[in-house]
Amino acid sequence: MKIINVVGTRPNFMKIAPIIKAMDKESSIEHLLLHTGQHYDLKLSKNFFDELGIPHPDINLNIGSDTQTKQVARIMTAFEAVCDEHQPDMILVVGDVNSTMACSLVAAKKGIKIIHVEAGIRSNDRSMPEEINRLVTDSLADYLLPPSTDAVDNLLKEGHDTSKIHLVGNVMIDTLKMFEDKVNGSTILEKLNVSSNEYVALTLHRPSNVDDVSSFQKILNALKEIQKQITVVFPIHPRTQKMIKELGLDHTINEMENILIVEPMGYLDFGKLISNARFVLTDSGGIQEETTVYGVPCITLRENTERPVTVSQGTNELAGMNTEKIVKYAKQVLEGHWKSGKIPEYWDGKAAKRIVSYITKIEG
Repeated sequence: MKIINVVGTRPNFMKIAPIIKAMDKESSIEHLLLHTGQHYDLKLSKNFFDELGIPHPDINLNIGSDTQTKQVARIMTAFEAVCDEHQPDMILVVGDVNSTMACSLVAAKKGIKIIHVEAGIRSNDRSMPEEINRLVTDSLADYLLPPSTDAVDNLLKEGHDTSKIHLVGNVMIDTLKMFEDKVNGSTILEKLNVSSNEYVALTLHRPSNVDDVSSFQKILNALKEIQKQITVVFPIHPRTQKMIKELGLDHTINEMENILIVEPMGYLDFGKLISNARFVLTDSGGIQEETTVYGVPCITLRENTERPVTVSQGTNELAGMNTEKIVKYAKQVLEGHWKSGKIPEYWDGKAAKRIVSYITKIEG
């Protein structure tokens, strides 16, 4: 059985690492790793292969950045040639990025079976490009492998055949648990001269937050208040850095004396940063999951989430871009008034084993 595993962005790397390790133990599976190159920044891409012990990709499409439509079209064109050359029996896609949808479209048209890991997660907000990617990929996939029970419910509500759905758990937590010791051994806090539980970690990159000056300003207004009480460590995404300059927000950022802007981090350093933070401010999906497992309070700078289980069961709350709400939640954490949360079912570090076991049973 020949499978092409598709990655394109940083979160994909973290999800694919344990799956590849599990596939390596199955003699019945021949697998290739394909990197579309959707993320082109070295710190957000290549370093992750080394840190996570993933073999460097067998195939690299080197797509790079572009508009949503052009990027999808370029991935599809390049991936079609790969499928013609390698003739896979299946492709395995993870998450909800452009690479996930684009490669699924090609595979579906060629009659190649599609396995979608992290199927069924929904924000119910079609203004998010990722939501369109999720809906399209799940409609095309032959095997839907959701990470949580709410994702299973979403698929059933949409009318997907129950025989295609198999709850496997959250594969990103496999990576978190696999590298727990190495994360703990990171010296990033010493390098940044910050102490455990005495800083806030911030990530910010979504277009809805950083491309719109009004939304961005509301978040910055909240940060202005928060950094008066506690240091904010901000590993800045290249896109966010670019938009700060384009929107003329440099002055606002520079006025904040207690915000520490640093370069993007590798997986191990970043894991150390968020697991030791007093709380995390983010607009990322995966970080909502990681903070829930770490037991660290998370304030999500979005109006909705495709990971509602992190709110209903975990340590996450949605603040949107509401300045007052962000500051209010931050104050609650600093005063010790935050829910403890619990780890959802099947977020146990064994999702990859369940995925590969399921694949081998499909093929008999």
